[in-house]
Amino acid sequence: MIGAITSALYSTSAPPKPVVSGGTLTSDTTYYYRTFTANGTLSVSTASLTADVLVIAGGGGGSDIIGGGGGAGGLLYSASQTFSAGSSFTCTIGAGGINNTNGVNSSVIGGSLSLTAIGGGHAGRPPASGGSGGGAGWTGGGANIPGAAGTLGQGNTGGGSNTDNSGSGGGGSGAAGTTATNYPTVGADGSSAYSSWATATSTGVSGYYAAGGGGGTRTYLGGSYTGAAGGQGGGGYGGTAGTSYNGVNGTVNTGSGGGAGSYQSDPGGTGGYGGSGLVIVRYLKTAV
Repeated sequence: MIGAITSALYSTSAPPKPVVSGGTLTSDTTYYYRTFTANGTLSVSTASLTADVLVIAGGGGGSDIIGGGGGAGGLLYSASQTFSAGSSFTCTIGAGGINNTNGVNSSVIGGSLSLTAIGGGHAGRPPASGGSGGGAGWTGGGANIPGAAGTLGQGNTGGGSNTDNSGSGGGGSGAAGTTATNYPTVGADGSSAYSSWATATSTGVSGYYAAGGGGGTRTYLGGSYTGAAGGQGGGGYGGTAGTSYNGVNGTVNTGSGGGAGSYQSDPGGTGGYGGSGLVIVRYLKTAV
C-alpha cells in the first residue's frame, strides 16, 4: 500500500503538445509547414506553439507605355513567434496590384501576434513606395525620375529612369532596381534565403520569392520592341512586340511585381498585374 502511494506521488506524465490546423500541410525532415495561398485561419489548441513565420505581400503593378516594373511585395520573416493555445490566427493574403496600383498587404493577426508585410509599390511617373519600390517609367523629356523606396526590413528601392526610351525594373526583396539610361532594366531579384521553405512547400520560383517586374521600352532591340525580364522569383516580363506590348503578370503567390508595358505604335501596352502574396508557418516536428 505504501509503495502504491509513493508511486502515485512521484509519477509524471508528458506535458500536452499543441494541436495545429489550417493551411496546406507539408514537411521536410525537420519541420512541418502550413502554407496559405488564400485567406484562412491557423488554429492552435491544447498547448502553445513556437513557430517561424514568412509573410509576403502582393506585388505592385507595372505601368503603361514605356513604363517601369512593379515593386515586389514586402517579405517579412519573424522567428520563434508564440501562437497561444486556444487561439485562432487570421492569415490574410494580399492581392497583386493591377497596372499602376500598389499590391495589397498580407498579414498574420491573432492573440498578441500581429505581423504585416506591405504591398509592393506600383511603377510609373513617379513610381510608388511599398514593400519594395516601383520602377520609374520614361521621363517625358523631364528631369531624372528616381525609383521609389522600399520598406525597411521588407524590400528594396526600385530603379530610376533618365531616358524617354525605356523604363526601369522594380525593386525586389533580394536587391534594388537599376536605372534605365537607354534600354530597359530587368526587375530586381527576389530573395533566395528561404529556398528550403520553397522546396518543402512547392512555392516560389526556383527557390526565390518577391522579385521586381521588368521595364518596358520603345527602343528597337534584337528584331523587336522587347521589354526587360522580371527578376528571379516570378517578376513579370516587360511588354514585347507581337504580344500587344503588354507587360506580363507577376507569378501568383510569390509577391512579385508586374512587368511594364512597351510601345511601338498607339495605343501601346499596359502594365502587368503583380503576383499575389503568401503566408507560411513553420514549426519543428518534435513540437507536436
